[in-house]
Amino acid sequence: MPTVDEFLLYKPKCLDFKWSTNNEGLVTLTVPKFTGKLGISFCKALRRENTFEAHLDKLGSAIWNHCDGTMLVKDILTEVTKQFPDEKNIDQRLFLFLQQLKALNYITY
Repeated sequence: MPTVDEFLLYKPKCLDFKWSTNNEGLVTLTVPKFTGKLGISFCKALRRENTFEAHLDKLGSAIWNHCDGTMLVKDILTEVTKQFPDEKNIDQRLFLFLQQLKALNYITY
């Protein structure tokens, strides 16, 4: 586990997912359920889509939009703090959200 100071220097980058933004600025990710041949074949056999949609809230969407591989976590924190000045514990929420995105293999550092 990195220290807070180390984590602030990470540069999160979105992996290659289809995603879109609606007119309210909310992000929807289209995520594959399976990447292996067996899982893909299973979906085809059941005539099911091999993707699902992940809908992000306002804070998550703002964070996702900054995960371009060039901004440091500390810079993203500065930006979302400006954008959401009334949010409590925004630093903890940012850190947890980025950790979740990494655990789900939606981003890399």
